[in-house]
Formats: sequence, structure tokens, C-alpha cells
Amino acid sequence: MIRRRLLLGHPARLGLAWKANSADLVLPARSYFRGTTVSKLPRAFSTTTSSRLRDFFPQTETKLIRKTPSAWPHKGWTDEQMLSVQVGHREPNNVGDWIAWRLIRLARWFMDKATGLSTNQQVDKKNPTTAVLAEKPLTEAQWLVRFVFLESIAGVPGMVAGMLRHLHSLRRMKRDQGWIETLLEESFNERMHLLTFLKMCEPGWFMRLMILGAQGVFFNSMFLSYLVSPRICHRFVGYLEEEAVHTYTRCIREMELGATPKWNDPNFRIPDIAVEYWNIPEGKRTMKNLLLYIRADEAVHRGVNHTLSNLNQKEDPNPFVSIYKDGGKPEAASKTVGFERSEVI
Repeated sequence: MIRRRLLLGHPARLGLAWKANSADLVLPARSYFRGTTVSKLPRAFSTTTSSRLRDFFPQTETKLIRKTPSAWPHKGWTDEQMLSVQVGHREPNNVGDWIAWRLIRLARWFMDKATGLSTNQQVDKKNPTTAVLAEKPLTEAQWLVRFVFLESIAGVPGMVAGMLRHLHSLRRMKRDQGWIETLLEESFNERMHLLTFLKMCEPGWFMRLMILGAQGVFFNSMFLSYLVSPRICHRFVGYLEEEAVHTYTRCIREMELGATPKWNDPNFRIPDIAVEYWNIPEGKRTMKNLLLYIRADEAVHRGVNHTLSNLNQKEDPNPFVSIYKDGGKPEAASKTVGFERSEVI
């Protein structure tokens, strides 16, 4: 029996090993890889032996500091809120929407190729963000690659938009009307998703190179694009979050069908960082529930960005932090296509 940790890169070079705090699942050295789920991948797996394992980002403790909590504590989700999340798609209504949608389709095609999805693992191409059925499920290794790559990219737009709106507010010497905090919190939330998955696996050189290149291109592209058209950028992020909700919904469905045996194992433990951030109660600390929490977050980002895209980018207040005269408040997660300006302003 060998303890192994996932080296993220091309799926064919992954070495499967689950790192969930101190309670690693100990897997047979080869038995898991003999099944049909991974046997058709083009190259042999590479692994990290137990002697080389390390905590990927150990908690810093100094002589005086015991721990450093999250800057933005999560409000938490109820079971009803998490289970009510639905996949959805906002149809492009103009040229800007169409550009954003086509860019997302290109990004989805690239990620499918990079993560080694075969033809029979893909859903109906006519309904890419709502169809969750495929002939063949993804392996846990493939899911983790997609999660890490998706979250490493999804954490960029909020930071870019928040930074530019901050500078814009200083330059104009005017209030930002509550947009900056929401955008930065979104970026922070996406980073917490990434850190959670990194506690379960460790990126290899190929994945690191992919993320480095993608982030470099994406950050600069988003920076320039937001200067030109913030509205199109928020629509782009709305479509990106549609993909995120779809990804987690499909994974949850495949878990329910028994396609992820290691994650369905009752002995599998999610990382402590996730338990603390989402305040996940005892008895619900399973991989499925973790994905439900993350999916609910993504549903909020989807609704927020589709809504922000519909507003006056310079003058309208952020409806999700505003106090309404009737005492109500728009719930972003419940609106798959976002709120129209007339509904919230």
C-alpha cells in the first residue's frame, strides 16, 4: 500500500492520491488504474511517493500568531439554498453578448482538450451549459484537473474589475456605489475554492505551466477589455460562471450515480480549510456536500455578473449590497440569467 498524491498536469500523467488533512486515503499502488475509467489514457501515470509528500501550503504559525482566519468569512448556505441551484443559460441579446459567449465556448473547447475529455465524455454540444448527461463519466482525476484549472482562472476577473473600479473611483473622486467590495469578495471566494482543491492534490509542472500561461494571457486580456467595455466583461464572467455551475452539477450527478468511488467512500474526508471556511457541520463533511457549497457560490457569481452587465456601469449602485425601500433584497443565486435593470434599480 502506497500513499500517493495527485500530480496535476495532462490527465494521462496524473498520479492519483488523495490528500485530505492528516487522514489520507491509502490506495493500492495499481488496482485503481486497471479499470476502464483510466485504462484508455494515452500515457502511464506518474506519482509522488510518500517520502516526498508535503503539505502544499502549511498553515503559518509564529511565536506570537496561532492562526490567520479568512478576511471575508463565508455567510454559509442552508440545504434548501444549495439544492435549489439550477443550471441555466442567458441567451445572447446583442453583439457584446455574442462576443462574450463565443469566447467562453473557445475557452471551454481548450479546457476539454487540455484535460483529455474523450468524445463520449462530452455532453450535448447544443446545450453545453444545461445538459449534464454523457455516455461516459469523468474520472476523479479528470474532475480535479478541471476544478483546479477552472478556479485558478475564475479568481482573476473579480480582482481585475475591483482594482480598475478602485482606481476609477480615485481618479473621478467619486464613490463606487458598492461594486468594489462585491468584486473583490468574489475573487477571494474563487481563490478559497482553489485552495480547497489544492489541499486534495498537488499540481505538477505541466499544470503549473498551463495555469501560468493562461493566467498571464487572461489577466492582461481582462485588464484591457475592462477598460474598453466593462459590460461585456461582466457578461463574459456570467457565462463563465454558467460553466462553473454546470461543471459542479454534472460532477454531483455522476457522484450520485456512483461514478466516483473514492469520493463516495465514507472514510473520505474533505480538507479542514473547507470545513472552517463554509462552517460545514459535522455529518455533512462529504465531497458531495463540499461541491454543493461551491456550486451555490458559483450560482451567486453567475447572477451577480449577469446583473452587473445589465446596469449603467458608471452610475448605478450595486443592487446586492444596497438597502431597498421595501426591505427586500435580490437573491443572485435564484436568478440564472441575472436581474434586468428595471427589476433592481
